[in-house]
Amino acid sequence: MNKVLLIAQIIVSLVLIGSILLQSQGTGMSPIWGGGGEHYHTRRGIEKILFGITIIGIVFFIVLSILNVVVSQ
Repeated sequence: MNKVLLIAQIIVSLVLIGSILLQSQGTGMSPIWGGGGEHYHTRRGIEKILFGITIIGIVFFIVLSILNVVVSQ
């Protein structure tokens, strides 16, 4: 059971890494020089889907982490 939880946690972490990296658009070097963040836009289409996948992935990762600790004791 512990190995199954560990493999599931690895898969969820890889999905989280991918979804977070796909969301980071337009960040570049502008915050360093005082720019960036001047405009507001809502998430649409694929951005909204990626945001939802990220939130669900975070919840699954936390649940799997807690289950992994409980089962390993």
